[in-house]
Amino acid sequence: MDSRRVSGESVHLPEKVQIAAKILVVGHFAVGKTTFIGTLSEIPPLRTEETMTQAAAHVDDLKGITGKTTTTVAMDFGRLTLNERLVLYLFGTPGQQRFVQVWEDMTRGALGALILVDPQRLKESFSVMDLVEKYGIPYAIAVNRFDGTPSRSDDELREALDLLPDTPIVTCDARDERSSANALMALVRYLQSRTR
Repeated sequence: MDSRRVSGESVHLPEKVQIAAKILVVGHFAVGKTTFIGTLSEIPPLRTEETMTQAAAHVDDLKGITGKTTTTVAMDFGRLTLNERLVLYLFGTPGQQRFVQVWEDMTRGALGALILVDPQRLKESFSVMDLVEKYGIPYAIAVNRFDGTPSRSDDELREALDLLPDTPIVTCDARDERSSANALMALVRYLQSRTR
């Protein structure tokens, strides 16, 4: 990857860039989408996070989640230049069901989706996977390994998530650039294989 990291300054795309691809980073509430995009973006990411309040306590289930004080209310956005000709625009969706209406607009023109899942909250991934499939977007699964989460084999995860045999499944840590890049590349390779 020839991406160039910056902090706090604007970076213009090279003139040679010929292909821009829209990639969705999706997943259930508090799975790490904002962190994932922030880890990979070569520009300062756009974030639409707001402080969580007691008013949403009955809809934002924090069971099993520690330290979360903000939530995405519209989208996250980042950019990653893969080479001098190809740039990926990363769009992160809100994870709560009350923001589902945002999905329809965000899915337009998307080449694919990386679905982040928490191995301890797999059931919460089904509604997200249903939406991605509803809009006909090819996807890969990235299991975001949080500190201390038990390890599960790919076969166990594939069965638990009821994935098709060719759906890529990778493990990542959304806080780690190399790990996150590997997950994104698994999706890119999958998308390329579908066009051959």
